[in-house]
Amino acid sequence: MGFRCGIVGLPNVGKSTIFNALTAAGIDAENYPFCTIEPNVGIVPVPDKRLDVLAEMANTRRKVATQMEFVDIAGLVKGASQGEGLGNQFLGHIRQVDALVHVIRCFEDENIVHVDGSIDPVRDKEVITMELILADLDTVEKRLRKAQSLAKSGDKKLKAQAVFLERLRDVLDSGASARTLEPEGDMEKEMMKEMCLLTDKPVLYVANVKEEDVTDGNEHVRALERLAQEDGDGVVIIAGSIEQELSQLDQEERQEFLADMGMEEPGLNRLIAAGYKLLGLITYFTVGEKETRAWTISRGTKAPGAAGKIHSDFQRGFIRAETISYDDFVACDGESGAKEKGVMRSEGKEYVVADGDCLNFRFNV
Repeated sequence: MGFRCGIVGLPNVGKSTIFNALTAAGIDAENYPFCTIEPNVGIVPVPDKRLDVLAEMANTRRKVATQMEFVDIAGLVKGASQGEGLGNQFLGHIRQVDALVHVIRCFEDENIVHVDGSIDPVRDKEVITMELILADLDTVEKRLRKAQSLAKSGDKKLKAQAVFLERLRDVLDSGASARTLEPEGDMEKEMMKEMCLLTDKPVLYVANVKEEDVTDGNEHVRALERLAQEDGDGVVIIAGSIEQELSQLDQEERQEFLADMGMEEPGLNRLIAAGYKLLGLITYFTVGEKETRAWTISRGTKAPGAAGKIHSDFQRGFIRAETISYDDFVACDGESGAKEKGVMRSEGKEYVVADGDCLNFRFNV
């Protein structure tokens, strides 16, 4: 699995349309609030031209892309954290995701009602953000009351936990996200991880626009970009209608359609690329005649950790990683050529895997 994204947003902003297009799930989008009660989950292969090149060079029988999972939950409204529109239930669905994809409507269409009666990306962004903050505040306050009660025993660790939770509560109570607080020490980091706070997750904004605005955006997109930049978040411009049409075309038709629209690639590709950057992810490859596969790891992962993505035995009995960069693999026409030219390296346990590395792990258990 590459990474898991929870798709959030107000009702009727195009969440389900974009989800359907990205995953080709074919789930009907309806023009009324709360049409998505249970979360829809779609798993899509991560497009990577390097995988295609490597698979062709190796004449591989099986090509396996890494994957990205989207979780689409019902549209949230003001008061969701207090249960408005079944908000508590919906918010619970996204606590385990790696990142949030916040879809914001940046198009005018009188035939599609807006829950607040007008198009205002800044207001919409702030409504959802505040609901996530309030939901986190409820979680932290419950945890704090329990910690304070247990800390009466005099246990220093419990007292320290209560102090941290008080700091976190004050941050959220001020209207700031949990990720603005930097945990200090292992205990605080572990507590933050355990709580799976919604506002501790990185956010990527998707500006849903009409077809004519997909290349340069519009005034609504620019307002959203200014706001996102203040928080250090990214914005990807996508036209849900285009993505939906692309999902119904074959490869050749898709390329013609993109060329006619003046686009180099589908919105999915840009969304995944932005998500990888957001989460600090990279891809390495295993190449062979039987199978060529892409694997997703966090940037900074050492060779044994990368091996563990394949199987725990690979990590436990790790000896070395025979390593060829993607560029060298292609330039040398494969593994044999790389060996002959001396560009295959034998890397040990401290080697930090680079994006595009072609790896063959040696291990013994």
